[in-house]
Amino acid sequence: MRLSVRVLIARYSSSQGSVYAAENVNFELEEGQSIGIAGESACGKSTVGLSLIRMLSGGTIQGEIMFNDESILDLSESEFNERFRWKKISMIFQGAMNSLDPVFTINDQFVEVLKQHGFDGDFEKTILDAMKSVSLDENVLKKYPHELSGGMKQRVIIAMALLLKPEFVIADEPTTALDVLIQAQIINLLKKLKKEGMSFMLITHDLAVLSEIADKIGIMYAGQMVEFGSSFEIYKNPKHPYTQGLLKSIPTLHGDAPTYIKGVPPSLLEPPTECRFIERCPLAFEKCKKLPPKFKTKTGYVQCWLYEDEK
Repeated sequence: MRLSVRVLIARYSSSQGSVYAAENVNFELEEGQSIGIAGESACGKSTVGLSLIRMLSGGTIQGEIMFNDESILDLSESEFNERFRWKKISMIFQGAMNSLDPVFTINDQFVEVLKQHGFDGDFEKTILDAMKSVSLDENVLKKYPHELSGGMKQRVIIAMALLLKPEFVIADEPTTALDVLIQAQIINLLKKLKKEGMSFMLITHDLAVLSEIADKIGIMYAGQMVEFGSSFEIYKNPKHPYTQGLLKSIPTLHGDAPTYIKGVPPSLLEPPTECRFIERCPLAFEKCKKLPPKFKTKTGYVQCWLYEDEK
């Protein structure tokens, strides 16, 4: 699996005008790699994920998304649905475990997914393989959603995303609303699937989780990916002041007390032409009144004027 995203722009239409939810987002993944996307709420994380699977309801997508050297934005909706959606790219939607239909068994809901995507193989084997991949007993298939715990329902949702053995899975906040023990189980499951060759995009607020799964990390702020690089570089040598602020907000057993980033992000209805972090940045200077380009780093890039002169 190879993924290249260049100058991705995603906008929503609203009664107040266009919302610039993602602007000029760039990143690349090589075979077997996974990416983590982090940032505050409404920064554009989920929009990037939905753009990759072309399910941006009420929005438009521009730019270039290359999957295995093929442009998926140039395909018709029917062709993308037939060849890519759920077969090569699938998604675990945010809060998806609450979307299970309470009046149908888990097996019925698996069957519905397979029918919806035109699967013509062995339904029973495919479903059992998916259940096995998430360590669920086949007896769960006979149950209704209300008979399952939160962790089991989330595993069912993950199994649904894996039904057609996609190469790339987008997981949007897969541990939200789960207790700490169940969160650990889900993260261990994702790590297991990654070892088996699955590539992920993990969207989360939890930077600690990303350190265990992601090979590369993209930091989103106000619709822009302000820093992108290897997981090691982002954690050991964060460059953008926003990335530094996010990492300082994580509680640790030893060291300084966590701090928070003052202020709020700018409106995406009318994004500023200056650096979007300028009002909250403790290191802002005169040049920050212009929107910075992307400056190369060892493993990616950073969108901040502080690094203009670095080689």
